[in-house]
Amino acid sequence: METNIATTANTNLQKSNKSFIRQNLKIILLSIPIAIFVLVAIFGPLIIDYDPVKTYTNDRLLPPGSTLSNGEIAILGTDQVGRDVLSQIIYGTRISLIVAAATVLIGGFIGVVLGLISGYFGGIVDSIIMRIADIQLSFPAILLAILIAGVLGPSVTNVIITLAITRWVTFARVVRSATLATKKKDFVDSARVIGASNFRILRKYIFPMTLSPLLVVITVQLGLVIISEASLSFLGLGTPPDNASWGLLISLGRDYIDSAWWIAVMPGIALAILVVCVGFLGDELRDKYDPYMDN
Repeated sequence: METNIATTANTNLQKSNKSFIRQNLKIILLSIPIAIFVLVAIFGPLIIDYDPVKTYTNDRLLPPGSTLSNGEIAILGTDQVGRDVLSQIIYGTRISLIVAAATVLIGGFIGVVLGLISGYFGGIVDSIIMRIADIQLSFPAILLAILIAGVLGPSVTNVIITLAITRWVTFARVVRSATLATKKKDFVDSARVIGASNFRILRKYIFPMTLSPLLVVITVQLGLVIISEASLSFLGLGTPPDNASWGLLISLGRDYIDSAWWIAVMPGIALAILVVCVGFLGDELRDKYDPYMDN
């Protein structure tokens, strides 16, 4: 009897696991390359020794698969000053993901706080915050980022500050919409009747209801921030030359596109793969978890 029960439970568990995998297959497949990039960003620089300012003139413009003067193999070739392209891409992965994560964290925090305040209290507070958001949205995000980055100067910290300033609006508007829909619920009214403070209501009852749309927005914004960071670096307004960045690598390799295409193409492929996977993952998460989408 006990054996039959255990067998039945094991069978049901296997069916449940298969059903979960089947329902989330696209999300799992899209998460795999993103996870690989994250692992590369974390462990790659610990394994590969790379000096971003050291040049190797004897190994200039070698194609992929060439042997370097020290006997090592340049899997993705070398650039115009002899630096290994693969090493630069690996270090550029860390820069891109750090900038994306920090930007979404800072911009998201500001946007969530302002969105909760705006949606919950309404009135003049809501009008002021939303008018500021509307004014900022009237400017193209990339042009505003170029303006701010030009004032602050090129550095990783300034890129994060710049992109956080341009991204908080999206988080604020999404959280405000979710807050407006949630604050009219019966459980929020019940909490208010029993004397719960506004801070407790926002933290315990309203904020959890914004997590589903926030998850979607975070995923989408990660891809957009990665593109924006690469664009600023391409224009010379992002990371300084002593930091490997995908946008900077593409910019430096554009003059050699005819004779040494791998300098610009290889980081471009890495950028495209990551952004496309993040974008499709955001779409899948939106279709699955966004409460405002028709299922």
